[in-house]
Amino acid sequence: MDLELVEQQARTIVAEVAEQAQLRPGTILVVGCSTSEVLGKHIGKAGSQEVAAVLYRAMEAIREQHGFALAFQCCEHLNRALVVERAVMEAFGLEEVSVVPVPSAGGSMAAHAFERMASPVVVESIKAHAGIDIGDTLIGMHLRHVAVPIRPSLKQIGHAHVTAARTRPKLIGGARAVYERSPANNRCT
Repeated sequence: MDLELVEQQARTIVAEVAEQAQLRPGTILVVGCSTSEVLGKHIGKAGSQEVAAVLYRAMEAIREQHGFALAFQCCEHLNRALVVERAVMEAFGLEEVSVVPVPSAGGSMAAHAFERMASPVVVESIKAHAGIDIGDTLIGMHLRHVAVPIRPSLKQIGHAHVTAARTRPKLIGGARAVYERSPANNRCT
């Protein structure tokens, strides 16, 4: 596996998602990742700390440029809990759970993030502003309503299928509803 290529693919996809989702300070990008799938193996069967390290480095570089927060989804053995920085947990009013992700229970990506973050915690759920799913790990439960697909220029990282989404506020109202502010529509009749 060409890990330099994997890192470049991840940087490209995360940068495109950050731009299209308008990620900035105060927003969260949730990442679900099967390092096994990146290697071309079945999810959960060949996790790689080496692949996780390369992906984390790529994601962290883009996060630093834009200022958004990262949340890494654990595997099904930890009920898809998420690794975040303590500051993110506190800022968003999330509830901490007691577990330390390891490659065999949490997954290689979440375990690596837990080791690399300054003050990591695990939370049970989150409502992120955007998400990237590397290897069909199913991150939808961690996105805010309403999810809108993003189609990055690359469809894979290594051998893993990649999907991405941003979220937007719900459009409420009916035929008379207005969704963009202008002086003409600030009056009620």
